Amino acid sequence: MAHSFKPIDTGKLKTYSISERNSKVSADDFAAPWEKGGSFAEFVKSLPDILAGTDVRTVISSMSEAFLKKKTILVGMGAHVIKVGLNPLIIDLMRRGIITAVAMNGAGIIHDSEIAMTGRTSEDVAASLGDGSFGMARETGEFLNGAIKRADRESLGLGEAVGKEIAEKDFPFVDRSILAAGAALGVPITVHVAIGTDIIHMHPGFDAGAAGAATYRD
Repeated sequence: MAHSFKPIDTGKLKTYSISERNSKVSADDFAAPWEKGGSFAEFVKSLPDILAGTDVRTVISSMSEAFLKKKTILVGMGAHVIKVGLNPLIIDLMRRGIITAVAMNGAGIIHDSEIAMTGRTSEDVAASLGDGSFGMARETGEFLNGAIKRADRESLGLGEAVGKEIAEKDFPFVDRSILAAGAALGVPITVHVAIGTDIIHMHPGFDAGAAGAATYRD
C-alpha cells in the first residue's frame, strides 16, 4: 500500500562541522578520581564543573563570601532536608554562626518535632493511605496544635513557638531538632504554612485561624 504522505527527503538536510559548534561540555570539565590521602577541598575541586558540580561550587563560594562579609545567610528548606538526616549539619552551621536564619514549610515542623520526640519520622505513605491512617499519629497532632495555640496566646511566630515547645519539653532527641536549636541560639526560624496541606490540619485540635496568624507573623 502506498504511503498517504510523501516521506521527508533527508538528503537536503544542511549539516555543519562539529568544530564550528558551541558545546556546553568539555573534557576539561570532567571529574578526576579522588586519590587516597586527598583532602575534602581537593575532592570538591575534582568534581565536574557541570550542572550540580557547578551549583555546589557556587553555593560554597556564595556562603563563604557572605560569611566573611557578615551578611545574613538564610537557608530555605523543605522537609526532605530533615527526612534524609541532615539536621546535625544544619545545627552545626547554626552554632558556628554560618547559618543565621532558616525558613521551612509546614512539613518541616512535623518531621523536626517527631525526630525530637521519638528519634523517628517519615511514615510509610503507601502502606497507610489505603487504610486511612496516614498522618493520624496522635502525639504529633497534639504537640504541634498545642504549639500553634501557644503562638496565638503569646503572639509568637510559628517557628519560635514550636522551637520553644520542643526545648521546654526536654524530648530525648532535642539535640537533633533544628527548631529547638534556633530557640536556644537565638537564630530566627520561620515556618510558612499552606493551610490544608499538612497532616496536623486534619486533626480535631487544629486552629486554622491561629496557624494562619502565626505563619503570617513569620
